[in-house]
Amino acid sequence: MGDDSEWMKLPIDQKCEHKLWKARLNGYEEALKLFQKIDDEKSPEWSKYLGLVKKFVTDSNAVAQLKGLEAALAYVENAHVAGKTTGEVASGVVNKVFNQPKARAKELGLDICLMYIEIEKGEAVQEELLKGLDNKNPKIIVACIETLRKALSEFGSKIISLKPIIKVLPKLFESREKAVRDEAKLLAVEIYRWIRDALRPPLQNINSVQLKELEEEWVKVSSAAPKQTRFLRSQQELKAKFEQQQAVGGDADGGGDDEEEAVPQVDAYELLEAVEILSKLPKDFYEKIEAKKWQERKEALEAVELLVKNPKLEAGDYADLVKVLKKVVGKDTNVMLVALAAKCLAGLAAGLRKKFGQYAGHVVPTILEKFKEKKPQVVQALQEAIDAIFLTTTLQNISEDVLAVMDNKNPTIKQQTSLFIARSFRHCTPSTLPKSLLKPFCAALLKHINDSAPEVRDAGFEALGTALKVAGEKAVNPFLADVDKLKLDRIKECAEKVELVYGKKTGGAAEKKEGKPITGKTPALSGTGGDKETKDAASKPGPLKKAPAVKSGGPPKKGKPAAAAGMGGAGAKGKKGPETKEIFESELSIEVCEEKAAAVLPASCIQQLDSGNWKERLACMEEFQKAVELMERNEMPCQALVRMLAKKPGWKETNFQVMQMKLHIVALIAQKGNFSKTSAQVVLDGLVDKVGDVKCGSNAKEAMTAIAEACQLPWTAEQVVAMAFSQKNPKNQSETLNWLSNAIKEFGFSGLNVKAFISNVKTALAATNPAVRTSAITLLGVMYLYVGPPLRMFFEDEKPALLSQIDAEFEKMQGQTAPAPTRGISRHSGGGGDDGEEEEQEDVGNDVVDLLPRTDIGDKITAELVSKIGDKNWKIRKEGLDEVTSIINDAKFIQPNIGELPAALKSRLNDSNKILVQQTLSILQQLATAMGPNIKQHVKNLGIPVITVLGDSKNNVRAAALATVNAWAEQTGMKEWLEGEDLSEELKKENPFLRQELLGWLAEKLPTLRSVPSDLLLCVPHLYSCLEDRNGDVRKKAQDALPFFMMHLGFEKMAKATGKLKPTSKDQVLAMLEKAKANMPAKPAPPAKASSRVVGGAALAKFQPASALAEDLGSNTMESKPDPKKAKAGGASSKAKQSDVNSGMSKGNTSLSKANTSLSKGSIGLTKNKSIKQGVQGKKVLSKPNLKEDDDKSGPIFIIVPNGKEQRMKDEKGLKVLKWNFTTPRDEYIEQLKTQMSSCVAKWLQDEMFHADFQHHNKALAVMIEHLESEKDGVISCLDLILKWLTLRFFDTNTSVLMKALEYLKLLFNLLSQEEYHLTENEASSFIPYLILKVGEPKDVIRKDVRAILNRMCLIYPASKMFTFIMEGTKSKNSKQRAECLEELGCLVESYGMNVCQPTPGKALKEMATHIGDRDNTVRNAALNTIVTVYNVHGDQVFKLIGNLSEKDMSMLEERIKRSAKRPSAAPVRQAEEKPQRTQNISANASMLRKGPAEDMSSKLNQNRNMGSHSETTHTVPREFQLDLDEIENDNGTVRCEMPALVQHKLDDIFEPVLIPEPKIRAVSPHFDDMHSNTASTINFVISQVASGDINTSIQALAQLFQIESLAREASTGVLKDLMHGLITLMLDSRVEDLEEGEQVIRSVNLLVVKVLEKSDQTNILSALLVLLQDSLLATASSPKFSELVMKCLWRMVRLLPETINSINLDRILLDIHIFMKVFPKEKLKQCKSEFPIRTLKTLLHTLCKLKGPKILDHLTMIDNKNESELEAHLCRVMKHTMDQSGSKADKDTEKGASRIEEKASKAKVNDILAEIFKKIGSKENTKEGLAELYEYKKKYSDADIEPFLKNSSQFFQSYVERGLRLIETEREGKGRIAASTGISPQMEGTCVPASTHTVSSSIGNTNGEEVGPSVYLERLKILRQRCGLDNAKQEDRPPLTSLLSKPAVPTVASSTDMLHSKLSQLRESREQYQHLDLDSNQTHSSGIGTTLASPSSAAANIDDLKKRLERIKSSRK
Repeated sequence: MGDDSEWMKLPIDQKCEHKLWKARLNGYEEALKLFQKIDDEKSPEWSKYLGLVKKFVTDSNAVAQLKGLEAALAYVENAHVAGKTTGEVASGVVNKVFNQPKARAKELGLDICLMYIEIEKGEAVQEELLKGLDNKNPKIIVACIETLRKALSEFGSKIISLKPIIKVLPKLFESREKAVRDEAKLLAVEIYRWIRDALRPPLQNINSVQLKELEEEWVKVSSAAPKQTRFLRSQQELKAKFEQQQAVGGDADGGGDDEEEAVPQVDAYELLEAVEILSKLPKDFYEKIEAKKWQERKEALEAVELLVKNPKLEAGDYADLVKVLKKVVGKDTNVMLVALAAKCLAGLAAGLRKKFGQYAGHVVPTILEKFKEKKPQVVQALQEAIDAIFLTTTLQNISEDVLAVMDNKNPTIKQQTSLFIARSFRHCTPSTLPKSLLKPFCAALLKHINDSAPEVRDAGFEALGTALKVAGEKAVNPFLADVDKLKLDRIKECAEKVELVYGKKTGGAAEKKEGKPITGKTPALSGTGGDKETKDAASKPGPLKKAPAVKSGGPPKKGKPAAAAGMGGAGAKGKKGPETKEIFESELSIEVCEEKAAAVLPASCIQQLDSGNWKERLACMEEFQKAVELMERNEMPCQALVRMLAKKPGWKETNFQVMQMKLHIVALIAQKGNFSKTSAQVVLDGLVDKVGDVKCGSNAKEAMTAIAEACQLPWTAEQVVAMAFSQKNPKNQSETLNWLSNAIKEFGFSGLNVKAFISNVKTALAATNPAVRTSAITLLGVMYLYVGPPLRMFFEDEKPALLSQIDAEFEKMQGQTAPAPTRGISRHSGGGGDDGEEEEQEDVGNDVVDLLPRTDIGDKITAELVSKIGDKNWKIRKEGLDEVTSIINDAKFIQPNIGELPAALKSRLNDSNKILVQQTLSILQQLATAMGPNIKQHVKNLGIPVITVLGDSKNNVRAAALATVNAWAEQTGMKEWLEGEDLSEELKKENPFLRQELLGWLAEKLPTLRSVPSDLLLCVPHLYSCLEDRNGDVRKKAQDALPFFMMHLGFEKMAKATGKLKPTSKDQVLAMLEKAKANMPAKPAPPAKASSRVVGGAALAKFQPASALAEDLGSNTMESKPDPKKAKAGGASSKAKQSDVNSGMSKGNTSLSKANTSLSKGSIGLTKNKSIKQGVQGKKVLSKPNLKEDDDKSGPIFIIVPNGKEQRMKDEKGLKVLKWNFTTPRDEYIEQLKTQMSSCVAKWLQDEMFHADFQHHNKALAVMIEHLESEKDGVISCLDLILKWLTLRFFDTNTSVLMKALEYLKLLFNLLSQEEYHLTENEASSFIPYLILKVGEPKDVIRKDVRAILNRMCLIYPASKMFTFIMEGTKSKNSKQRAECLEELGCLVESYGMNVCQPTPGKALKEMATHIGDRDNTVRNAALNTIVTVYNVHGDQVFKLIGNLSEKDMSMLEERIKRSAKRPSAAPVRQAEEKPQRTQNISANASMLRKGPAEDMSSKLNQNRNMGSHSETTHTVPREFQLDLDEIENDNGTVRCEMPALVQHKLDDIFEPVLIPEPKIRAVSPHFDDMHSNTASTINFVISQVASGDINTSIQALAQLFQIESLAREASTGVLKDLMHGLITLMLDSRVEDLEEGEQVIRSVNLLVVKVLEKSDQTNILSALLVLLQDSLLATASSPKFSELVMKCLWRMVRLLPETINSINLDRILLDIHIFMKVFPKEKLKQCKSEFPIRTLKTLLHTLCKLKGPKILDHLTMIDNKNESELEAHLCRVMKHTMDQSGSKADKDTEKGASRIEEKASKAKVNDILAEIFKKIGSKENTKEGLAELYEYKKKYSDADIEPFLKNSSQFFQSYVERGLRLIETEREGKGRIAASTGISPQMEGTCVPASTHTVSSSIGNTNGEEVGPSVYLERLKILRQRCGLDNAKQEDRPPLTSLLSKPAVPTVASSTDMLHSKLSQLRESREQYQHLDLDSNQTHSSGIGTTLASPSSAAANIDDLKKRLERIKSSRK
């Protein structure tokens, strides 16, 4: 027993793994006890056993295994982590437990499986059990079946999915083992319990004996619905409910619910496998079906019939098949074949279900018309077919076709159509049978019940009865108002007999007619409707029906269920409610009227009616009025009374008082009595006659309004307008129209006859009287509110002048909504009224569109046209499409019948010619507008194919498709699109473009819907796969759409749908769902009653989500920039851009800032655009031929693999793959590249890239060029591979490939520099050496291209590193390559200074100098030229650096240098001429805005500047213009007459832009100044300094960066936030103070912070500060000091706001403030220790309000739900406050303004005045005015002290102010004197440049690009010289003239050069001053000033001298 004691000591988990079974047994026992003891399901103890549980169940020892199973069961039941073990444990149970002989083991195994299901792991368990069914061991199979059965009986069919089980059932019945068959039988019975007859079809093919046995068993199954008895952990509340019921002992109350949940659960159709039949059609089917012999046709049809017997068919393109079947049904003479074809159609419809919906519209009319056949078998076949087809579509979609057939003359057709409608109605629910559908059907059926043929009448009654039963009396009765009682009773009788299909399937009439059980089809329609109640309610009176109606999901788009809608007779024709029956009052004779009137009116009244005395008539009227007021409604004889009023003198009454009373009484009678149309006709004529009367007009209008209310506006209006236009009086006409305008606003628009009005309005528009025309236009404006844009189409042929007036009126109405109707709500209908009104409103929109006259273009769509559209030749196809366009254009509005056009257009949507695709799309867009809402029926067959086009690889095609889809959706609503599986099928396609466009579209549309069809759920699985798509855009769009899906489907359904995902995916998706749950928007509320339907586009605009608005904003801003990127897209339409611009504003801003970057890089993009465009066009031609094959090539060509590039680099570093380094590429390199590419390049492209034939390489390059813009991210992620592949192309011999590759490279490097990408070392080293090989190509074109590419490379790869690669190139054997490389080196030094020379300038120069002795002449020359270039840059030092050269080489070099020095300007010019291409590149590099060759040259010289050398490069003046001034000057005035030479030459060249001396700080690098001319390298250099370890260096570098405004503005919010955080933290760091120069550092940082605040993009910095403040207040660790400093920065920003407000993106700032206020509501802020935060916020908001005024409220666009935002409320308060105060303030301001300078005010006031003046001086625009004011002020108050104001400003500003004052003084005291002393020529005085302290560069004019005179530059030079401490030498400081003349005739330039040099050392120290104004070339260029600045070279200082000397020469000659 010794070993026993060993294991006894081990811990439990180790015992369980012990090799001794006893030890294990003991371990299991203890584990079991432990598991039962642990209370906490999340205890860490559980995790110890995660890996062991499987061993518990698979123990090899039977005894131990039993214990192990018990322990495992306890583990699964109690452990939180047990779910992780499901797979392995379940598989262990199946394979190792179910085969055990012990029953107990099996039992435990089964329990463990069920326990896993209980802890929500049902799917995994079911998977393992189904795998077990394939085991060879029958024991295991039996146990698995038993477990499945047990699980189903306990958990029910909701949790155990039956489809996979039913799939394997037939196989189990075939098993050889009886035990398996028996168990299978039990399982089948259990399944039958849950799904009933749905199980029959899948088992119909099993052995007949078994089937019989099963049938017997099934009969015994109790009919009570089965219940779930065991519940999941997540169903605890259900469990409690169930237990409670059990305790009560009955389940009466709960039964209903459960049953509803369970019964419609499984549809047999769902359990079936779909069969693909199209491929199985006989090969010659289409020939046979057209054959002459009917037997052959029959054979063909029988073949189809056999195939369609399959109960479920695979989706496919059945269009052709349906077409031929339809033809047989419609045209075949043999009735037997007609019946057969109908059967085939029925089978297709039943097998395809919703997928057949798209063909339904074509077939329905044909079948209905074929009902003229009398033969019963044909009729039955047709009935079956049309019923089956109905189930695949909706009544809405086929209503047009059905209604068209109902007017057919043939009674059989009428009868069968009515019967079909009756059967269809049975399938409807109140929600699918809305009022808008009932209305036309009832109207048509009412004709049928009055038909002469009895069978037609009966059918009509049945249909109406069914409608009554389905929709309820309340909905149908308004349409039956005119039906007499007998017929109404008959309809009600029919209604009682009807049995509805949706509901319990109790074999209703429909089923019997179907001739086959309906089971499979009904659930599709039944939803989870309240089945039982509907049945019961049917026999009760109407109102009770509300309940079921509401329950079944509510109608789709309406606010209230149709059934609940009232029957208010509010308007539309034919909708008179029963209460208005007495409208049909017969006309009474005058005698009868007198009798009736006498009964109610006083006798005196009647006698005086026609008295001759007006006073008596007036008295009579007063009595009449009193009598009317007292009458009861039902006693009032309206017609009699109005006839009395009309009695002589009637409406010809001459006294206006009597007339007014009379009209008033008419109004009273109409209001108080039951006023009929008959009575109305008596008075209307008189009213219209008086409406234009000045005194009685208003009373007449009042009476007309009252009549309109009694008789409904549509009728009244029609009468009134007709009467008005039948008479001549224009006043009456115009007033009638005015009345109508108001009436429409009061009554609403429903039921008005637009057509009638329009003809009258046209008459009015043609009237000569302007008042009539004006009234007509006003009326049109009111109608526009209701009808929308279609109204204009009626008036397009009016005169242009009139049309423009109409348009102006419409423009006014734009954006307004129609007012809510206030009248016309019928008084009698009591409670029902308001409902009715809402309904009416909703109908309006459709009514208006229905009223437009529509043309039938069916006959124009000829077979010839259709064949044209399908022609092989694209030109003919285009002709066909053009014809269609013109047909639609001519018709304007068309009827839905468009013949064969849909099929023809559909095939064009995948035309290989993209232009035709776009044309088709625009036709479809037209079609939508022309057809209006009727386009609905084409959604399935034409709309969905348009969605497929969204997957096109071309941006513009996608944009066109999107526009088309939107145009359609606007007409159809979204329901048609979301119904059925079509949309989910589209989403299933793995095309990234399609997915991102479709998801984007759904994300835009779903939020606007109030309900969606349940089919949306089908899209969810594909949405989930999009969330994990390889393409980033798809993922983003999917994430955006997620909350909107959830808004409609609910979180639970969405979460449940994740069940089918892989575990890893599932977790990710669930996390996203949780996130989306937080962002889930609320469903849009039902529209308010008033404008319950805005006609036209207004409604869409209202719902547009914020993102969509932002998108528009973004795109507009983008388009206004001349963005080089855009041009490159080669005409990609701006629409397409829109979708890329941004999906939300946040992205928008980044894209905008990018746009700016590319601008500041201006020239690079601009110079190259032309070539790009050509490239793009070129490639288009190339890719034409292969478009046919391109069809499968949609989708991105580069797939972004996260971290793919980094991984490849690691592999190369770790030598896992070959390093890309070879002299010629070997096969293994190519293979390696191929495998690396396979994961991230589209397969088809890769095949092209590695094809043996060079033409395929060309194709690949063309495709890559095409996709370059659209797939930037993809290109960058695969850049290393692309460059490697291109190096392989360098070794090809084919020139065309090489040229194409170089073209691609140019575009690629352009793109990379725009994207600010930097090449990695790996990319550079595997590409540049091979590119340099090509620089030695014999062909010039190629060499030129390679040089251009090398140049562009410097923008994305440091020039100094390029240098080493090119240096290597000089060692080549190819002399051309050596020469070119040397030249390239020279250019690099010239552009970037000596800094590029690596490893050191000395070594590099020695290396170059060795080539001076090369045997090849070009190489020698190149080497010499390069060294001369270095000499020009670096001066004499070059000789030191070169070291010893052989005598011969040295002499050559010296000679060359001398030659270049002799003609200092000519050398560079010549050099430039030799290589003109080089200049352009350099200037591009230096990011100059090129404006022509002259500037090119100067920019070239810019780079030639030298700091410490004596080889001067002066400004390039063409040689012949160089004057030898000394000689001229020494020629003491002997006047020579002949001076033609001078006259001929333009001296302007001397005044070319002045090269201004530029102060330099001593940079850290010795070569900094030399290289400073090039932007990119400078920035690189400065950035490298920012990262320096030395704090001073890095602060200095940062200051330099923020010095340059264009750079400073690039900093994004994030960067600024981090930077400010860093700087403030540094200022607060106590350790800094301990440093010896600590204070200095803090001061520098402080200055830097100020600079950052002033120079950065104001929006970004404000945003950053707000976020920073928020973070610092949130962080507990953050010091209060930190927040305080952040707030101080904010205050500073607030102070700057008045100047910067216009450049700020307020929307973004307000969004940030909104977020801040959300995180810190007012209460929370008030709790802060300091009150500063709340004050800061208030100050900021207050300032913004003050500056922007009420407009500020328009900037809240980015805030999602403004109403919840505190911000809006706060802004409103501030606005109100400022408004209240502003009145008084304004007065004060004016006084103050008047007396500002006069009154000698208190100190404070003086300060204010001065502050104001200095502000003016500081601003660009008012500087002169400011100086003048200051001068005045000083003159007036000589004692005023302006010192304090000057003290704070810079030295430069002070001297500027002083000089300005001096100038004004001299100006005012008499001009002329100053000219001589200051050396400024008189015409320059006024141009003293107002340079603000911020930037001189931007204040100097010439932003318009006009020539700037030399004076400006001179002045600028003067300011600069003064600022830099160079003297603007006054006369006395200068050497006297004589001494100048006596000097020898050397170039006088030297003197000023020496002076300059002496100053340079001073300059370097004057850092502080320099900080105020760095006139670096970058800044100047970025400010857009077309000047060229250069370094302080000698030439710069000399212009001044030269000018003066010229002056002197001139004067001495006079």
